[in-house]
Amino acid sequence: MLGILFLSSVLLPSAVEHARAQTDRYPAMAPLDEYLMPRDAEIALARSAAPASISDDATVMVLERQGYTTAAQGRNGFVCLVERSWAQQTGTAEFWNPKMVSPNCFNAAAAESIARVYLMKTRLVLAGKSRAEIAQAVAAALDSGQLTATTPGGMCYMMSKQQYLNDQAQAWHPHVMFYGPVGTGKTWGANLPGSPMIAVNDPEGRVTTFMIVVHHWSDGTPAPQ
Repeated sequence: MLGILFLSSVLLPSAVEHARAQTDRYPAMAPLDEYLMPRDAEIALARSAAPASISDDATVMVLERQGYTTAAQGRNGFVCLVERSWAQQTGTAEFWNPKMVSPNCFNAAAAESIARVYLMKTRLVLAGKSRAEIAQAVAAALDSGQLTATTPGGMCYMMSKQQYLNDQAQAWHPHVMFYGPVGTGKTWGANLPGSPMIAVNDPEGRVTTFMIVVHHWSDGTPAPQ
């Protein structure tokens, strides 16, 4: 998500310095082939974002050279896809990291807002736009109403054991996410001692991503404590 890929800035104490040290590792987009994967493997990875009871009936999108295309039409309103590194804010050190794959399964509300922002960023990336141009285009689309930052009731599953969120967090933990307007973390009691709610602000996408860690992966196996 798009927002989830900058988790390390909140969750890992050394992440900011670590990110600065990595700035030169991914200065530009790698060859497109490094971000692509076999179609069947991507479908399976996308579905692994959520339990089979959800993802089996979801629409699945896969990344191809021209952008994301629908590989399977669903019937429950969910949309599963594997986000690449440009789901992050454009200023992050790993914006071009080709190793990053984040299976997400968005409900219908999030598919109409959060996922659409990501899909627009993908089109801009494939068109060869710079980070600054991508940020400007997203801001313009949000300002004009072409895109919606959040939709009430929007949520997403990220419970894939195969997720790779960034070079430091890697698979991290399975979790579910909810979305609200940017800067609303305090209204949810997020990031407070003893609270299970984690919040990360994305001013660029104008959204706060709320996360709750769960204790098993989408396949039912236990996750690390």
